[in-house]
Amino acid sequence: MKKSNFSFSKVTELSFEEAGEKVIEELKKEGFGVLADLNFSTILKTKLDVDFRPYRVLEACNPPSALKALRAEEQIGLLLPCNIIVYVDEEENTVVASIDPIANLSLVKNEIVQEVAETISDKLKNVIENI
Repeated sequence: MKKSNFSFSKVTELSFEEAGEKVIEELKKEGFGVLADLNFSTILKTKLDVDFRPYRVLEACNPPSALKALRAEEQIGLLLPCNIIVYVDEEENTVVASIDPIANLSLVKNEIVQEVAETISDKLKNVIENI
Protein backbone atom coordinates (compact mmCIF):
# COMPACT_ATOMS: atom_id res chain seq x y z
CA MET A 1 0.00 0.00 0.00
CA LYS A 2 1.26 3.45 -0.93
CA LYS A 3 0.62 6.45 1.33
CA SER A 4 0.56 10.10 0.34
CA ASN A 5 -0.04 13.08 2.61
CA PHE A 6 -3.82 12.66 2.13
CA SER A 7 -4.48 9.14 0.84
CA PHE A 8 -3.75 5.41 0.78
CA SER A 9 -3.62 3.63 -2.55
CA LYS A 10 -2.88 0.34 -4.20
CA VAL A 11 -2.52 -0.93 -7.76
CA THR A 12 -4.54 -4.11 -8.21
CA GLU A 13 -4.61 -6.89 -10.77
CA LEU A 14 -8.42 -6.69 -10.79
CA SER A 15 -10.27 -5.05 -13.66
CA PHE A 16 -11.87 -1.66 -13.08
CA GLU A 17 -15.30 -3.28 -12.68
CA GLU A 18 -14.04 -6.07 -10.41
CA ALA A 19 -12.14 -3.63 -8.21
CA GLY A 20 -15.23 -1.45 -7.75
CA GLU A 21 -17.32 -4.39 -6.64
CA LYS A 22 -14.54 -5.69 -4.36
CA VAL A 23 -14.26 -2.26 -2.71
CA ILE A 24 -18.01 -2.26 -1.95
CA GLU A 25 -17.73 -5.79 -0.52
CA GLU A 26 -14.76 -4.84 1.69
CA LEU A 27 -16.44 -1.62 2.85
CA LYS A 28 -19.42 -3.64 4.05
CA LYS A 29 -17.11 -5.93 6.03
CA GLU A 30 -15.76 -2.85 7.82
CA GLY A 31 -19.23 -1.48 8.62
CA PHE A 32 -19.52 1.10 5.84
CA GLY A 33 -22.40 1.81 3.54
CA VAL A 34 -22.04 3.46 0.13
CA LEU A 35 -24.02 6.71 0.03
CA ALA A 36 -23.17 7.59 -3.56
CA ASP A 37 -21.50 5.90 -6.49
CA LEU A 38 -20.26 8.47 -8.99
CA ASN A 39 -18.99 7.39 -12.40
CA PHE A 40 -16.96 10.39 -13.50
CA SER A 41 -16.42 8.95 -16.98
CA THR A 42 -20.18 9.12 -17.56
CA ILE A 43 -20.62 12.44 -15.74
CA LEU A 44 -17.91 14.15 -17.79
CA LYS A 45 -19.24 12.71 -21.04
CA THR A 46 -22.79 13.81 -20.23
CA LYS A 47 -21.98 17.27 -18.87
CA LEU A 48 -18.97 18.27 -20.98
CA ASP A 49 -18.91 15.79 -23.88
CA VAL A 50 -15.40 14.81 -22.77
CA ASP A 51 -14.07 11.27 -22.91
CA PHE A 52 -12.23 10.38 -19.71
CA ARG A 53 -10.67 7.13 -18.54
CA PRO A 54 -12.66 4.93 -16.10
CA TYR A 55 -12.92 6.81 -12.79
CA ARG A 56 -15.38 6.00 -10.01
CA VAL A 57 -15.89 7.76 -6.68
CA LEU A 58 -17.61 5.87 -3.89
CA GLU A 59 -18.80 8.02 -1.01
CA ALA A 60 -18.79 5.78 2.06
CA CYS A 61 -20.06 6.21 5.60
CA ASN A 62 -19.58 4.25 8.80
CA PRO A 63 -22.73 5.30 10.70
CA PRO A 64 -21.53 4.66 14.29
CA SER A 65 -18.35 6.66 13.69
CA ALA A 66 -20.22 9.41 11.86
CA LEU A 67 -22.65 9.73 14.78
CA LYS A 68 -19.80 9.94 17.29
CA ALA A 69 -18.10 12.65 15.23
CA LEU A 70 -21.35 14.60 14.70
CA ARG A 71 -22.04 14.60 18.43
CA ALA A 72 -18.51 15.85 19.12
CA GLU A 73 -18.35 18.51 16.42
CA GLU A 74 -21.51 20.00 14.97
CA GLN A 75 -20.06 21.07 11.61
CA ILE A 76 -18.03 17.90 10.99
CA GLY A 77 -20.50 16.99 8.25
CA LEU A 78 -18.54 19.34 6.00
CA LEU A 79 -15.70 16.80 6.05
CA LEU A 80 -17.81 13.65 5.75
CA PRO A 81 -18.17 11.08 4.10
CA CYS A 82 -15.06 9.07 3.29
CA ASN A 83 -14.25 8.88 -0.41
CA ILE A 84 -12.78 5.81 -2.08
CA ILE A 85 -11.79 6.02 -5.74
CA VAL A 86 -11.27 3.34 -8.35
CA TYR A 87 -9.67 4.40 -11.60
CA VAL A 88 -7.53 3.31 -14.50
CA ASP A 89 -4.27 5.25 -14.63
CA GLU A 90 -2.34 6.31 -17.71
CA GLU A 91 -0.41 3.01 -17.71
CA GLU A 92 -3.73 1.08 -17.80
CA ASN A 93 -3.39 -0.07 -14.17
CA THR A 94 -6.45 -0.29 -11.95
CA VAL A 95 -5.86 1.78 -8.83
CA VAL A 96 -7.89 1.89 -5.62
CA ALA A 97 -7.36 4.80 -3.23
CA SER A 98 -8.91 6.15 -0.07
CA ILE A 99 -8.87 9.45 1.70
CA ASP A 100 -6.70 9.41 4.84
CA PRO A 101 -9.19 10.42 7.54
CA ILE A 102 -6.41 11.43 9.93
CA ALA A 103 -5.13 13.97 7.41
CA ASN A 104 -8.64 15.03 6.40
CA LEU A 105 -9.86 15.56 9.96
CA SER A 106 -6.62 17.08 11.29
CA LEU A 107 -8.22 20.47 10.71
CA VAL A 108 -10.58 19.75 13.59
CA LYS A 109 -8.96 20.22 16.97
CA ASN A 110 -11.22 17.84 18.86
CA GLU A 111 -9.94 14.74 20.67
CA ILE A 112 -13.07 12.68 19.97
CA VAL A 113 -12.93 13.52 16.27
CA GLN A 114 -9.26 12.50 16.19
CA GLU A 115 -10.18 9.15 17.79
CA VAL A 116 -12.85 8.64 15.12
CA ALA A 117 -10.30 9.52 12.42
CA GLU A 118 -7.89 6.89 13.74
CA THR A 119 -10.62 4.23 13.84
CA ILE A 120 -11.82 5.02 10.33
CA SER A 121 -8.26 5.18 9.05
CA ASP A 122 -7.63 1.62 10.26
CA LYS A 123 -10.84 0.42 8.63
CA LEU A 124 -10.07 2.07 5.30
CA LYS A 125 -6.52 0.68 5.32
CA ASN A 126 -8.07 -2.78 5.76
CA VAL A 127 -10.31 -2.15 2.76
CA ILE A 128 -7.38 -1.12 0.56
CA GLU A 129 -5.15 -3.97 1.77
CA ASN A 130 -7.87 -6.54 1.03
CA ILE A 131 -8.35 -5.50 -2.59
